[in-house]
Amino acid sequence: MVIALAACARWEALPDEDFTPDPVHEDYPARDELAAHPPGSSETHGVKVDMSPQSVVRFVALGDAGTAYPAQFDVADAMRDVCAARGCDFAIYMGDNFYNTGVEAVDDPQFDEKFEVPYAEIGFPFWTVTGNHDYGGNGAGYEFWKGQLYIDYAALSDRWRFPDLYYTVDYGLVDLFGLDTTAMMWGFYEGQQEWLDAAVAASDAEWTIAYGHHPILSNGPHGNMGVYDGYTSPMPIWDGAFVKEFMDGSVCGKVDVYLCGHDHSRQWLEDTCGGTELIVSGAGGKVSYLDGENPTWFEMDTEGFLWVEIEGKTFRGAFYDAFGNLEYERAYTRGD
Repeated sequence: MVIALAACARWEALPDEDFTPDPVHEDYPARDELAAHPPGSSETHGVKVDMSPQSVVRFVALGDAGTAYPAQFDVADAMRDVCAARGCDFAIYMGDNFYNTGVEAVDDPQFDEKFEVPYAEIGFPFWTVTGNHDYGGNGAGYEFWKGQLYIDYAALSDRWRFPDLYYTVDYGLVDLFGLDTTAMMWGFYEGQQEWLDAAVAASDAEWTIAYGHHPILSNGPHGNMGVYDGYTSPMPIWDGAFVKEFMDGSVCGKVDVYLCGHDHSRQWLEDTCGGTELIVSGAGGKVSYLDGENPTWFEMDTEGFLWVEIEGKTFRGAFYDAFGNLEYERAYTRGD
């Protein structure tokens, strides 16, 4: 079943004034410099969190929210109201949580300004991963030491859940796999790939959902992996060739759904990658334009979020705008 609804926006969406393609700067550290302190390995990361098994799982998913702009607060209020009406067990929070260059310490006021205060009226947990801006470098994402700050902050928050740089959450019906795609951008993913391959193979959940910051396919300005921002190899750090290697090998056709942000829009792609559904929900705090040619079931360049309900073999996704208007809803039932 597919429902498409027209919604009245209260303003015309403006382009993201902060958006520029991820640039190549000569003063960025070389990858071999960063290799001395990479963001993780299979020996140090890959925690699994066991939650109470549930027969129905409901959640919201959004990314690129960490602005403290009015739009972030509008989206938060809409999430609160939609979740009160339809139910939500948790949120998936998909990176760029702190613009423009991440936090500097576990007591950085941005944790309050850009997370705790906007979502103060929401009581459920946010399962969080990093984006390129969270790793600093003004979005280049090479200050990997900041990852530990996000892990440590979880002990200080009632909502923030960041058990590891990459991790599994087991809800019985659904296994969630939170990914560190910024580490992939720089080519540091061997340990993460070993972990994900083993975790997916061991899963006995009805549904497997992976989520990270960077897209597989997208009609936003960052675009598709392998050609991010119009770059092509031999520049794999910037074109997402490393991300493509990871996703082609361990996500596409291996999990049921992949959720992401990075492009500041909402999209449900018609094309899958090996049968894996692809959904972009990166409009939690700002928007950017849409100009790609990937066919979509739905796309919109205004702020909002995705609501999901999973019951049995059925996945239902609904896109809401920043004022709680239902814009699109689609349900599909997976065969055995």
